Amino acid sequence: MDWTTALKGFTAYLRLEKGLSKHSIAAYTADVNKLMSFLRQDESVLPLKQVDRKHIESFLAALYDLGLSPNSQNRILSGLRTFFRYCRLEDIIQQAPTEHIEGPRLRRKLPTILSIDEMITLIESVDLKSRHGYRNRAIFEVLYGCGLRVTELISLKISQLHQESGFIRVVGKNNKERLVPIGPTALDQIHAYRTHERSRIQALPEASDTLFLSARGKGLSRQMIFLMIRKQCQQLGWTKKISPHTFRHSFASHLVEGGADLRAVQEMLGHESILTTEIYTHIRKEFLRETIERYHPMNQ
Repeated sequence: MDWTTALKGFTAYLRLEKGLSKHSIAAYTADVNKLMSFLRQDESVLPLKQVDRKHIESFLAALYDLGLSPNSQNRILSGLRTFFRYCRLEDIIQQAPTEHIEGPRLRRKLPTILSIDEMITLIESVDLKSRHGYRNRAIFEVLYGCGLRVTELISLKISQLHQESGFIRVVGKNNKERLVPIGPTALDQIHAYRTHERSRIQALPEASDTLFLSARGKGLSRQMIFLMIRKQCQQLGWTKKISPHTFRHSFASHLVEGGADLRAVQEMLGHESILTTEIYTHIRKEFLRETIERYHPMNQ
Protein backbone atom coordinates (compact mmCIF):
# COMPACT_ATOMS: atom_id res chain seq x y z
CA MET A 1 0.00 0.00 0.00
CA ASP A 2 1.33 3.44 -0.92
CA TRP A 3 1.49 6.54 1.26
CA THR A 4 -1.54 8.25 -0.31
CA THR A 5 -3.83 5.28 0.30
CA ALA A 6 -2.52 4.78 3.83
CA LEU A 7 -2.97 8.46 4.61
CA LYS A 8 -6.54 8.40 3.29
CA GLY A 9 -7.34 5.42 5.51
CA PHE A 10 -5.60 7.10 8.45
CA THR A 11 -7.76 10.19 8.02
CA ALA A 12 -10.93 8.07 8.06
CA TYR A 13 -9.64 6.23 11.13
CA LEU A 14 -9.07 9.49 13.02
CA ARG A 15 -12.49 10.83 12.07
CA LEU A 16 -14.65 7.72 12.53
CA GLU A 17 -12.91 5.65 15.19
CA LYS A 18 -11.11 8.33 17.18
CA GLY A 19 -13.78 11.01 16.69
CA LEU A 20 -11.22 13.79 16.29
CA SER A 21 -12.03 17.28 15.09
CA LYS A 22 -11.09 18.58 11.64
CA HIS A 23 -8.37 20.70 13.22
CA SER A 24 -6.79 17.71 15.00
CA ILE A 25 -7.01 15.53 11.88
CA ALA A 26 -5.32 18.25 9.83
CA ALA A 27 -2.49 18.43 12.41
CA TYR A 28 -1.93 14.65 12.28
CA THR A 29 -1.92 14.48 8.50
CA ALA A 30 0.42 17.47 8.35
CA ASP A 31 2.90 15.54 10.53
CA VAL A 32 2.82 12.60 8.08
CA ASN A 33 3.21 14.93 5.11
CA LYS A 34 6.30 16.46 6.72
CA LEU A 35 7.86 13.02 6.98
CA MET A 36 6.88 12.21 3.39
CA SER A 37 8.59 15.38 2.17
CA PHE A 38 11.72 14.46 4.09
CA LEU A 39 11.75 10.93 2.63
CA ARG A 40 11.18 12.12 -0.93
CA GLN A 41 13.85 10.90 -3.36
CA ASP A 42 13.77 12.36 -6.85
CA GLU A 43 10.10 12.04 -7.91
CA SER A 44 9.03 9.36 -5.41
CA VAL A 45 8.78 8.84 -1.69
CA LEU A 46 10.59 5.99 0.05
CA PRO A 47 8.11 3.07 0.20
CA LEU A 48 6.19 2.90 3.46
CA LYS A 49 7.39 -0.60 4.31
CA GLN A 50 11.03 0.46 3.98
CA VAL A 51 10.85 3.24 6.59
CA ASP A 52 12.83 2.25 9.65
CA ARG A 53 14.03 3.75 12.91
CA LYS A 54 17.06 5.43 11.33
CA HIS A 55 14.82 7.36 8.94
CA ILE A 56 12.69 8.64 11.84
CA GLU A 57 15.78 9.62 13.84
CA SER A 58 17.20 11.49 10.86
CA PHE A 59 13.88 13.26 10.40
CA LEU A 60 13.85 14.36 14.05
CA ALA A 61 17.43 15.57 13.68
CA ALA A 62 16.35 17.65 10.68
CA LEU A 63 13.54 19.19 12.74
CA TYR A 64 16.09 20.09 15.40
CA ASP A 65 18.36 21.69 12.79
CA LEU A 66 15.41 23.77 11.60
CA GLY A 67 15.15 25.22 15.09
CA LEU A 68 11.84 23.65 16.10
CA SER A 69 11.24 23.70 19.83
CA PRO A 70 11.30 20.44 21.83
CA ASN A 71 7.53 20.80 22.29
CA SER A 72 6.97 20.98 18.54
CA GLN A 73 9.30 18.06 17.88
CA ASN A 74 7.51 15.91 20.44
CA ARG A 75 4.10 16.83 19.03
CA ILE A 76 5.15 15.78 15.51
CA LEU A 77 6.65 12.55 16.85
CA SER A 78 3.38 11.84 18.65
CA GLY A 79 1.49 12.28 15.37
CA LEU A 80 3.83 9.88 13.60
CA ARG A 81 3.46 7.31 16.38
CA THR A 82 -0.31 7.42 15.89
CA PHE A 83 0.05 7.02 12.11
CA PHE A 84 2.39 4.04 12.30
CA ARG A 85 0.27 2.46 15.03
CA TYR A 86 -2.65 2.65 12.60
CA CYS A 87 -0.50 1.11 9.86
CA ARG A 88 0.29 -1.83 12.14
CA LEU A 89 -3.37 -2.33 13.01
CA GLU A 90 -4.16 -2.50 9.30
CA ASP A 91 -1.21 -4.86 8.61
CA ILE A 92 0.31 -2.29 6.27
CA ILE A 93 3.64 -2.67 8.09
CA GLN A 94 5.00 -5.33 10.44
CA GLN A 95 6.68 -3.05 12.93
CA ALA A 96 6.32 0.66 13.71
CA PRO A 97 9.61 2.51 13.08
CA THR A 98 8.71 4.96 15.87
CA GLU A 99 8.89 2.28 18.56
CA HIS A 100 11.44 2.93 21.30
CA ILE A 101 12.26 6.39 19.92
CA GLU A 102 12.27 9.07 22.58
CA GLY A 103 11.58 12.68 21.79
CA PRO A 104 13.75 15.51 23.11
CA ARG A 105 13.49 16.00 26.84
CA LEU A 106 11.43 18.96 27.85
CA ARG A 107 12.83 21.36 30.36
CA ARG A 108 10.15 21.85 32.96
CA LYS A 109 9.30 25.52 33.15
CA LEU A 110 8.77 26.65 36.69
CA PRO A 111 5.54 28.63 37.10
CA THR A 112 5.48 32.27 38.13
CA ILE A 113 4.82 32.73 41.83
CA LEU A 114 4.55 35.73 44.11
CA SER A 115 6.25 36.00 47.46
CA ILE A 116 4.05 36.06 50.55
CA ASP A 117 4.60 39.80 50.90
CA GLU A 118 3.75 40.41 47.24
CA MET A 119 0.58 38.36 47.57
CA ILE A 120 -0.52 40.29 50.65
CA THR A 121 0.22 43.57 48.86
CA LEU A 122 -1.85 42.52 45.84
CA ILE A 123 -4.83 41.39 47.91
CA GLU A 124 -4.81 44.41 50.20
CA SER A 125 -4.51 46.81 47.28
CA VAL A 126 -8.16 46.16 46.37
CA ASP A 127 -10.15 49.22 47.44
CA LEU A 128 -13.24 48.04 49.30
CA LYS A 129 -14.91 51.38 48.48
CA SER A 130 -14.67 50.74 44.75
CA ARG A 131 -17.67 49.45 42.79
CA HIS A 132 -16.84 45.74 43.12
CA GLY A 133 -14.28 46.07 45.89
CA TYR A 134 -15.81 43.53 48.27
CA ARG A 135 -16.32 40.99 45.51
CA ASN A 136 -12.84 41.37 44.04
CA ARG A 137 -11.19 41.22 47.44
CA ALA A 138 -13.12 38.04 48.26
CA ILE A 139 -12.12 36.52 44.91
CA PHE A 140 -8.44 37.22 45.59
CA GLU A 141 -8.72 35.76 49.09
CA VAL A 142 -10.35 32.57 47.80
CA LEU A 143 -7.92 32.13 44.89
CA TYR A 144 -4.92 32.41 47.19
CA GLY A 145 -6.48 30.84 50.28
CA CYS A 146 -7.80 27.73 48.52
CA GLY A 147 -5.64 27.37 45.38
CA LEU A 148 -8.61 27.06 43.04
CA ARG A 149 -8.50 26.95 39.26
CA VAL A 150 -10.25 29.91 37.67
CA THR A 151 -13.07 27.70 36.33
CA GLU A 152 -13.57 26.28 39.82
CA LEU A 153 -13.77 29.77 41.24
CA ILE A 154 -16.39 31.14 38.84
CA SER A 155 -18.58 28.04 39.25
CA LEU A 156 -18.38 28.06 43.06
CA LYS A 157 -21.85 27.86 44.64
CA ILE A 158 -23.11 29.30 47.91
CA SER A 159 -24.39 25.82 48.76
CA GLN A 160 -20.82 24.53 48.48
CA LEU A 161 -19.65 26.70 51.37
CA HIS A 162 -19.47 24.81 54.66
CA GLN A 163 -18.48 27.62 56.97
CA GLU A 164 -18.99 25.72 60.21
CA SER A 165 -16.47 23.05 59.27
CA GLY A 166 -14.19 25.43 57.35
CA PHE A 167 -14.36 23.64 53.99
CA ILE A 168 -15.67 24.31 50.52
CA ARG A 169 -16.82 21.63 48.09
CA VAL A 170 -15.11 22.16 44.75
CA VAL A 171 -16.08 20.63 41.42
CA GLY A 172 -12.86 20.20 39.46
CA LYS A 173 -11.77 18.60 36.20
CA ASN A 174 -14.00 15.81 34.87
CA ASN A 175 -16.63 16.85 37.45
CA LYS A 176 -14.59 15.34 40.26
CA GLU A 177 -15.45 16.79 43.64
CA ARG A 178 -13.04 17.49 46.47
CA LEU A 179 -13.15 19.22 49.83
CA VAL A 180 -10.72 22.13 50.25
CA PRO A 181 -10.05 23.88 53.57
CA ILE A 182 -10.88 27.57 53.64
CA GLY A 183 -9.43 29.89 56.28
CA PRO A 184 -11.25 32.44 58.42
CA THR A 185 -9.81 35.40 56.48
CA ALA A 186 -11.34 34.21 53.21
CA LEU A 187 -14.60 33.30 54.94
CA ASP A 188 -14.80 36.75 56.55
CA GLN A 189 -14.25 38.41 53.19
CA ILE A 190 -16.93 36.25 51.56
CA HIS A 191 -19.32 37.24 54.34
CA ALA A 192 -18.51 40.93 53.80
CA TYR A 193 -19.08 40.55 50.06
CA ARG A 194 -22.43 38.82 50.54
CA THR A 195 -23.52 41.43 53.07
CA HIS A 196 -22.40 44.62 51.35
CA GLU A 197 -22.63 43.73 47.66
CA ARG A 198 -24.17 40.45 46.60
CA SER A 199 -27.32 40.94 48.66
CA ARG A 200 -28.09 44.02 46.55
CA ILE A 201 -27.75 42.20 43.22
CA GLN A 202 -30.80 40.64 41.57
CA ALA A 203 -29.39 37.27 40.54
CA LEU A 204 -30.73 35.64 37.40
CA PRO A 205 -32.55 32.33 38.05
CA GLU A 206 -29.71 30.22 36.65
CA ALA A 207 -27.18 32.07 38.84
CA SER A 208 -29.17 32.22 42.07
CA ASP A 209 -26.75 29.85 43.83
CA THR A 210 -23.57 31.19 42.19
CA LEU A 211 -21.35 32.94 44.71
CA PHE A 212 -19.58 35.55 42.59
CA LEU A 213 -21.82 37.60 40.31
CA SER A 214 -21.57 40.47 37.88
CA ALA A 215 -23.63 43.64 38.34
CA ARG A 216 -26.22 42.12 35.97
CA GLY A 217 -26.72 39.08 38.17
CA LYS A 218 -24.80 36.69 35.94
CA GLY A 219 -21.89 34.45 36.78
CA LEU A 220 -18.44 35.79 35.96
CA SER A 221 -16.39 34.64 32.96
CA ARG A 222 -12.76 33.53 32.95
CA GLN A 223 -11.85 36.65 31.00
CA MET A 224 -13.35 38.90 33.67
CA ILE A 225 -11.10 37.34 36.33
CA PHE A 226 -8.01 37.77 34.15
CA LEU A 227 -8.88 41.43 33.47
CA MET A 228 -9.59 42.06 37.14
CA ILE A 229 -6.14 40.80 38.13
CA ARG A 230 -4.42 42.66 35.31
CA LYS A 231 -6.10 45.94 36.29
CA GLN A 232 -5.06 45.51 39.93
CA CYS A 233 -1.45 44.83 38.94
CA GLN A 234 -1.42 47.90 36.72
CA GLN A 235 -2.58 50.03 39.63
CA LEU A 236 0.39 48.72 41.62
CA GLY A 237 2.73 49.48 38.73
CA TRP A 238 3.67 45.81 38.36
CA THR A 239 4.91 44.69 34.96
CA LYS A 240 5.20 40.98 35.66
CA LYS A 241 2.55 38.76 34.10
CA ILE A 242 0.10 37.66 36.80
CA SER A 243 -2.87 35.37 36.15
CA PRO A 244 -5.39 33.46 38.29
CA HIS A 245 -3.04 30.47 38.09
CA THR A 246 -0.34 32.58 39.74
CA PHE A 247 -2.51 32.59 42.86
CA ARG A 248 -2.82 28.80 42.66
CA HIS A 249 0.91 28.31 42.15
CA SER A 250 1.70 30.68 45.02
CA PHE A 251 -0.78 28.86 47.28
CA ALA A 252 0.91 25.53 46.63
CA SER A 253 4.46 26.85 46.72
CA HIS A 254 3.99 28.66 50.02
CA LEU A 255 2.49 25.52 51.58
CA VAL A 256 5.44 23.39 50.43
CA GLU A 257 7.93 26.03 51.57
CA GLY A 258 6.24 25.95 54.97
CA GLY A 259 6.74 22.18 55.22
CA ALA A 260 3.29 20.94 54.15
CA ASP A 261 2.94 17.28 53.18
CA LEU A 262 3.05 16.91 49.39
CA ARG A 263 0.14 14.44 49.37
CA ALA A 264 -2.03 16.92 51.26
CA VAL A 265 -1.16 19.66 48.75
CA GLN A 266 -1.94 17.25 45.89
CA GLU A 267 -5.38 16.54 47.34
CA MET A 268 -6.16 20.22 47.85
CA LEU A 269 -5.10 21.09 44.30
CA GLY A 270 -7.05 18.19 42.83
CA HIS A 271 -4.05 16.76 40.98
CA GLU A 272 -4.49 13.25 39.60
CA SER A 273 -0.80 12.47 39.97
CA ILE A 274 1.68 13.38 42.68
CA LEU A 275 4.19 14.03 39.87
CA THR A 276 2.23 17.17 38.91
CA THR A 277 2.43 18.46 42.47
CA GLU A 278 6.16 17.73 42.73
CA ILE A 279 6.93 20.78 40.60
CA TYR A 280 6.52 22.82 43.79
CA THR A 281 9.44 20.98 45.37
CA HIS A 282 11.52 22.28 42.45
CA ILE A 283 10.31 25.79 43.22
CA ARG A 284 11.40 25.29 46.83
CA LYS A 285 14.85 24.17 45.65
CA GLU A 286 15.13 27.29 43.50
CA PHE A 287 14.10 29.38 46.51
CA LEU A 288 16.75 27.73 48.69
CA ARG A 289 19.43 28.13 46.02
CA GLU A 290 18.63 31.82 45.56
CA THR A 291 18.64 32.30 49.34
CA ILE A 292 22.12 30.87 49.80
CA GLU A 293 23.46 32.79 46.80
CA ARG A 294 22.07 36.03 48.18
CA TYR A 295 22.85 35.71 51.87
CA HIS A 296 25.83 33.37 52.33
CA PRO A 297 28.94 35.45 53.12
CA MET A 298 31.09 33.53 50.63
CA ASN A 299 28.79 34.72 47.84
CA GLN A 300 28.87 38.39 48.72
